[in-house]
Amino acid sequence: MSLKVGIVGLPNVGKSTLFKVLTRKPVDINNYPFCTIEPNVGIVEVPDGRLAKLSSLSQSKKIVPAVIEFVDIAGLVKGASEGEGLGNKFLQNIREVDAIVEVVRVFENPDIIHVHNRVEPKEDIEIINTELLLADLETIAKRKLKTIKEARAGKKEALAEMVVLEKLETELEAGRLAHHLVMGFADEEKRIAQGLQLLTAKPFLYVYNVSDIDRALSPELEERPHVKLDIKIEEELIEMTPEEIEEMGLQSRLGDLARAAYALLGLMTYFTTGVEETRAWTIRQGSTAPQAGAAIHGDFEEKFIRAEVIHCTKLLEAGSWSAARDQGTLRLEGKEYIVEDGDVIVFKI
Repeated sequence: MSLKVGIVGLPNVGKSTLFKVLTRKPVDINNYPFCTIEPNVGIVEVPDGRLAKLSSLSQSKKIVPAVIEFVDIAGLVKGASEGEGLGNKFLQNIREVDAIVEVVRVFENPDIIHVHNRVEPKEDIEIINTELLLADLETIAKRKLKTIKEARAGKKEALAEMVVLEKLETELEAGRLAHHLVMGFADEEKRIAQGLQLLTAKPFLYVYNVSDIDRALSPELEERPHVKLDIKIEEELIEMTPEEIEEMGLQSRLGDLARAAYALLGLMTYFTTGVEETRAWTIRQGSTAPQAGAAIHGDFEEKFIRAEVIHCTKLLEAGSWSAARDQGTLRLEGKEYIVEDGDVIVFKI
């Protein structure tokens, strides 16, 4: 499963530095707007301590973790929805991701230019979100021009689409992102909404770039789904050895972001383990055993017979696959089984 998370924000809030420390890739980082023109792309591992334990149990030759693709999208500015600051190109890049991580500057530093010459996190969020809302309203307006003609002709599909368009337009005009509304839609309404590729229908996670991790944020910031990072410290940590980090009593919090992004997308992990490799497989929460098998190969879903399943904690307690079978903690599951996060599975096809 290929997953893309777009990193957005105003210029000079720490987006490209965050991308650098997430991916360990050198990126163009300068103290002026629009230094990132083309989006940088990097693959980030989702930290999971269970992998190493399963690998040790199976004496695996290699470990393959779950990953997320992060896309560093150039800084948005006020007026992006009308094409300001290469806005149209940036908005198209955002359309292509599955979720949005919005980096918000909370730290004070007179040496780093703020595009509006002040540090007001709440206002920065409103600027970004307003541009995305305006872009979505334009998308809906264009779609309505096409759909209304078919609706007047009495076409059933067009009438259903007009209802969805009106609901979305009302939500956006009220200044609310479309995500929560779409999540509450019935299946057919969701299908229509997904076809619109609305920017604000994507799940949002806020990264507050702070200079003091332990300092409380304002209630308006705390209530949003978020992760706090001192991105400058994270940049310094990647230049240090593990011994130096331990000696100074420091700890990276980047794993919090990868895990939060993973959860934001409604994802979970199951494992396969053996001598050749121990691997984490990414699936949607609520997936059946055959759907989980499809992450490995389409045949695993189409030709599914049954699956041997045990949760990783039970397998680690047993000490081996055969011991788990003898203890009765290894189960045979059929097509209706809903996979749980942390399951270890062998598929029978």
